[in-house]
Amino acid sequence: MGLNIIEQSCRKRVKKLVVAGTVCAYPKLAATPFLERDLWNGYPEETNAPYGLAKKQMLAMLQAYRQQYGLHGVYLLPANLYGPHDNFDLDTSHVIPAMIRKFIEAKRRNSPAVELWGDGSPSREFLFVEDCARGFLLATLAYDGPEPVNLGTHEETNIRVLAETIQEMTNYHGTILWNASKPNGQPKRQLDVSRAKEAFGFEARVPLQEGLMKTISWYTGQIQVEDQLQARE
Repeated sequence: MGLNIIEQSCRKRVKKLVVAGTVCAYPKLAATPFLERDLWNGYPEETNAPYGLAKKQMLAMLQAYRQQYGLHGVYLLPANLYGPHDNFDLDTSHVIPAMIRKFIEAKRRNSPAVELWGDGSPSREFLFVEDCARGFLLATLAYDGPEPVNLGTHEETNIRVLAETIQEMTNYHGTILWNASKPNGQPKRQLDVSRAKEAFGFEARVPLQEGLMKTISWYTGQIQVEDQLQARE
């Protein structure tokens, strides 16, 4: 899909193509904070590798199309995204929406415990969706280089601390059970974001606590709407 987009953009003489990479493309044991120059210095974490490798190949192709055909392709590497309108399906969602849904459903059902995957030891960097959108807009307007650019907050959050924070925000008073038989994923994630600031003036504005509250409020509102619709039926 990505290669087709690059090819068609070239054929249609698109003025600039801004592509979303993924933090999953970084090597499993890359030193933190992740520097863009380290992107090719190892294999991604196994559970994310197929996705990360596919995205990384888009960077190689963008650079090749720029060199050979003059396509103005830009490649951004956002941190883990979250926010309103996220995917809250427990089978396919990422960590923040999954936790929010689990805690809220447990509270509504008076469940004594919530099970979360792994042991809570990894860390992640989270970027609020509105910050990410602004970063893409700034890059579209003001960046035209071949080198990839990280988008993030430069703030690392422990997964266990994240779970406890969301538990408190959702007012759930049960127990968290960590299922260590499930994968932790990549041990650490934190981005060096100096290139984004220098190249096109991007800095994240929304702190994690504020972003989490906005996301929880949005999801709670969706539940209330669903409850009202069911009551009418």
